[in-house]
Amino acid sequence: MALQVIGAGLGRTGTLSLKLALVHLGFGPCHHMSEVIANVPSQLPLWLDVVDGKPAWDRVFADFVAAVDYPAAYFWRELADHYPEAKIILTLRDPDSWFNSVSATIFSPEHMAMFENTPMAPFVAGSVVKDFGDRIGERDFMIDYFNRWNQRVIDSVPPERLLVFRAKDGWGPLCAFLGLPVPEVAYPRVNSSEEIQAIRHEGEPPPDGPEALEARGRAYLAATRAGAFGADKASA
Repeated sequence: MALQVIGAGLGRTGTLSLKLALVHLGFGPCHHMSEVIANVPSQLPLWLDVVDGKPAWDRVFADFVAAVDYPAAYFWRELADHYPEAKIILTLRDPDSWFNSVSATIFSPEHMAMFENTPMAPFVAGSVVKDFGDRIGERDFMIDYFNRWNQRVIDSVPPERLLVFRAKDGWGPLCAFLGLPVPEVAYPRVNSSEEIQAIRHEGEPPPDGPEALEARGRAYLAATRAGAFGADKASA
């Protein structure tokens, strides 16, 4: 199975909403960081090979037709070359809003602690936070990185292969890009900062080992799927 859609947007740019939207449109299963966390035994060895410079992309994505968010987005250029027929979607949001969001969620000390002293640690270090080092909390550095990342995608991908997309754009541009009719349901709005903070179980210690992390990830995926097309929510 070859990837048909590749997300090049960084985390916290509406990627989980896009994942659920793509699945609703028939581009599923769709890979996302949540799939790694929810399926550690099968996913982690494949991604450890990737960060070690030995990617087996067809094995990594054997069960997927689309991929968004980390870790796939970090390797979007390699994936675009490996799957030349795949379309590329660059998810965007306001740079300051992005920094505020990642600082409160996926790059917060509390969230990063979930992966410390687990087999996930080298994978996270080799993909998600590899480019940041000890500057992950510096607003100017991170916003500059965000802007440069997005501009490189725009400059590198032929316009006919690329959709620059914001969650607030809704179904219209996405469906036009994919050549599909617009669904009658509202575009999904999931994975707000509040929801991310809830999965951390504030006040509780990090998950005790990969099994506990996996259980937490599966519970979160189930909850977001259930609420994907419900009442209006804050954008991811």
